[in-house]
Amino acid sequence: MVQTMGECLIFLNEARDALDELSLLEEQERQLMQEEERLEKNLETEKKLVADTIQQTVKQRRDEISITYEKEMARAQDQLKKTRSKRERAKSEGVKERIEEETAVFREQIRDLKVQLRTMMRKEHVPGYCRSPLYYGLYFPHYFKEYLLLFLYVLVLFLAVPCGIYFLIPERKPWYLVGIYLADILLVGGSYIAVGNRTKMLYMEVLREGRQIYDQILLNRKKIKKVTSGIRKDRNESLYNLERFDDEIARLQQELSDVAVKQKDAINAFETVTRTILVDEIEHNHKAKLDQLEEEHRQTEEELRTVMQQVKEQRLQVTERYGTYLGREFMDSQRIVELSAIVQEGRASNVSEAISVYQAQRQRG
Repeated sequence: MVQTMGECLIFLNEARDALDELSLLEEQERQLMQEEERLEKNLETEKKLVADTIQQTVKQRRDEISITYEKEMARAQDQLKKTRSKRERAKSEGVKERIEEETAVFREQIRDLKVQLRTMMRKEHVPGYCRSPLYYGLYFPHYFKEYLLLFLYVLVLFLAVPCGIYFLIPERKPWYLVGIYLADILLVGGSYIAVGNRTKMLYMEVLREGRQIYDQILLNRKKIKKVTSGIRKDRNESLYNLERFDDEIARLQQELSDVAVKQKDAINAFETVTRTILVDEIEHNHKAKLDQLEEEHRQTEEELRTVMQQVKEQRLQVTERYGTYLGREFMDSQRIVELSAIVQEGRASNVSEAISVYQAQRQRG
């Protein structure tokens, strides 16, 4: 420990200089840390920019390749759809013509039978409605559909109509329904019986013969339906001259397949060759700046490590050489200046006395 006043002043001056030097080193350390952080952020930003540029460029070029081939495929698919539509229309026309041809004899027979039925009815002065399907279904039913027609006729006119009229009446009473049914039976049932008696009594033989002719008409219609159904279900399309459409469809399907293969090959070539070239070009364009940033960052890191080591050594040296005598409270340049002033004024001859005077002075005021 210093003893004389001169030694005390020298000690305090050295302590102050050491603290000032430590403060400068710490400030330099702080600035270097900020600079290192800034350079690291810039380097990361530049690396991210390179990665994003690579990703966007690669995606854009890959999409351009895909879009080019997809347009060709869309065009071929559109042509394929149109060709299939034309084929279906051609087949429909062919089926229609075949139906017309193979059912011509039955339709001709139907026309002849209708003429025969109409001529016979007119010759015997039979009312025109007597040759209608409705008349034969109601008065001479032979088939299931005609019996079903008769049932529906009875159901509608003797159930639905009376009930409908009854429910439309604001104030419904049971005897209203009885009256409606009686009126319905008299009007509808009476009309049905009257028409049947009038026509059957006068034209029974003609009507029976007409029934036979009408049965032949229905039979021919069934034959037409059967032939039509058979033609529509026939899977043999060789009769409709669809070869030109089939050839075009096969060509377009092969074109679609070829374009798909080319698209796959182009994308594979892009991924294995072009992508690498693009990545190399982008990285080369940014290499100079990246190298510069990395070098600046490396130099700053080295300088920072050096300064940090100096700060560490200086801090340990100050603590070891001056801290043990001054204590934590007086490890400050301004306070050391005040201690030096106390010694110079003669109020203390050593550090311990100067500290005591300083503390007593603070307590007083």
